[in-house]
Formats: sequence, C-alpha cells, structure tokens
Amino acid sequence: MKFYQRFLLVFSFFLNCSASTGQEAVLSIDLAFPNLKFDRPLDLQQPFDDNNTLYVVEQSGKIYSFKNEKTVEEKSLFLDITDRVDASGNEEGLLGLAFHPDFKNNGYFYVNYTASSPSRTVIARFNAKNGDIADTEKKIIEYGQPYSNHNGGQILFGPDGFLYIAVGDGGSGGDPDGNGQNRRTLLGSILRIDVDKAENGKNYAIPGDNPFAGNENGFREEIFAYGLRNPWRFCFNPVNGELWAADVGQNTIEEIDIVKSGGNYGWNFMEGSDCYGSAFDCETPGLIKPIFEYNHSVGQSITGGRFYQGESVAELDGAYIYADFVAGKIWALHYEAGEVTQNQLITDKIKLIASFGEDVKGGLYVLSFDGNIYRLGAE
Repeated sequence: MKFYQRFLLVFSFFLNCSASTGQEAVLSIDLAFPNLKFDRPLDLQQPFDDNNTLYVVEQSGKIYSFKNEKTVEEKSLFLDITDRVDASGNEEGLLGLAFHPDFKNNGYFYVNYTASSPSRTVIARFNAKNGDIADTEKKIIEYGQPYSNHNGGQILFGPDGFLYIAVGDGGSGGDPDGNGQNRRTLLGSILRIDVDKAENGKNYAIPGDNPFAGNENGFREEIFAYGLRNPWRFCFNPVNGELWAADVGQNTIEEIDIVKSGGNYGWNFMEGSDCYGSAFDCETPGLIKPIFEYNHSVGQSITGGRFYQGESVAELDGAYIYADFVAGKIWALHYEAGEVTQNQLITDKIKLIASFGEDVKGGLYVLSFDGNIYRLGAE
C-alpha cells in the first residue's frame, strides 16, 4: 500500500474515532409505541393516504399495521407470507417494503424477500384492495442468491417514480464470484425499474435513462449503480433527491456513498477507500469513493438511515442519521458543499439497530432487534 493511502487510512481512523466520541447532539430517543413489541423488525413505512397508519415488517414474513399514536395498544396482521419466505439464515427473510406512490388509489405495495428451492430473492407486488392480500401476489423480478448472506433488502420508490432495489454481492466473504464488478449479473448493485409498465415479457420495464439501457455488452439494463458489497439500507435526500446508501464492509471499513447513475463504488477492488486484496490496483480509475467511512474500531456493521426533517432540533436539520448494528451507536452526519462538516454521536444506548423508518410527516424511527421501535425527538 502506498504511503499516501496509509496516511488517508490513519487520518480517517482519527477523524472517525474523534467524531464518535465527541459532544453528543441534544436529541431524545424514546419508545415510540411502548405497548407494542415486534419480532426482529426490519422496516417501517407509511403510505401517502389518509389513514395515519404505520406498517412494520418482521423478518419471518409478516407485516403488521397500527395507528401512528404513542398510546396504541393493538397491531393488526396486514400480510403473512411466512409460507413462502425463507428466513433460515440470519440475513434472509422478508427484508423490505415499499408502497406505490398511488397506493391510495391502486392499493399496490411491494416487498423484497428471500425464498428457497432455488435460493433466490423475490420482488413481488400485492394488492391491498382485493380480498385476501396474500393471494394477490404478482412476482415482478427474481434473481438467484448463491449464499445465504448479503441479500441487500431495501426497496423504495424514488422521486422519479421508479422502484429502486438494493442487491448485495451474493454473499460468502470477499465476493468470491466477483459479482460486484460484473455488470452481467444483478448482484452487487442498486437496480432501478419501472413497475408501471411491462415490456419484453417481463413484469416491469427499463427506464430509458438507465445507465446501461440498450447496451450491446450484455450488461443488465436494470442496474443503476454497481460495485457494492451489501447496501442493506438506502434513502433519498428529501431536499435534492440524492440517493444515499450505507454499504456494509468486509474486514475493515464501513462506508456511506452518494449513489450516482452508472457509478462504480469499487467492491471488491476496494473496501471503502482502501485497496481490498493485494492483487488489485488501488488506483483503478473510475471508482467512486465513499463520502464518509469509519473503521472497525468504531463499529462493524453500518445501518443506513434517513435525513432528519424535524423542527425541534435546528442543529440537526438536514443531517443524515445512521447507526452501527454491532456498536449500538447512532450518529448525525452533516454534509455541505460536497464535504462532511461534522459527525455527531446521538446515542450509544440502543443495541442491534437493524433499520430506520419514517412517517409521512418526517418523524424518524429506529427499529431494534430488542423488539422495540424508538422515535427520535427533542429533549
């Protein structure tokens, strides 16, 4: 490794250690729904309708709905597809939920789950308006999973109305099949598809401005960006529409990326800003480095978050709130004019933070494998 690369790693180490132990942001974290408990909750979503209802995904294959009120005492089973979800591995199961932008009228919502025989990921649509919801499943896209880990999981509709899908590199360790840099597979990427159209015998269409649409190299046209290891959670900046993804690291580095169309984020040539494996050239051109990273002395499994839009803590307005699953820490990352200006520690009291959620008013929630859902708010 060259001297300047060692210097950057050492500098990053001290930057992140100091950031993680600095002055904490003044922000309370309370039980959002003290009368409710969940089994390994992985996602929280609220559609744009008039029902003030939240939906929480459990890894086993269930989705529960309940009123967005702190005093709520009951939750209702909204969807149960445990009979078709393979949740046998620690990273497998029902992993993501997205409501169609026009859910209020069409009743469509989409899920991301792993299935067996063969091992694969399924992105499916259900219709909440037609009788037994589970019987309305329409599979949109499926792709094989060679190992039980690194399945990605997040699905979200972007500001452009297209469905974005986080796809891991297929698993094991170190990306043994080289999927991250192989654009002829869907693995190791973020996909972007149009679920309002069906073309070429598929239950979706390729947006015309996808970076590899119409290519003659055999690259998968669904790919929006690639070179990712396990982009477990991503979100869109509500101010400018940028896609932010947290990519879980291998041995050394956890990273945050601003994901651009056609971007190559380096895995498995690089892990964060560091060369991964002595066989690869760290100066490979065209690789996009993270906007922020931390090493495994700080945390060991990044959980991507959301942007703070609350009105009660002005200093956090527009900050990116994220966490580390292993360390139990939550931070607020401030990014201005293309630079990280501050990384504030919010808390280190909540363990096993699996995901974040948001309601239609911008309320920010933390989902933990302790079975609770927490809400971020001002003291």
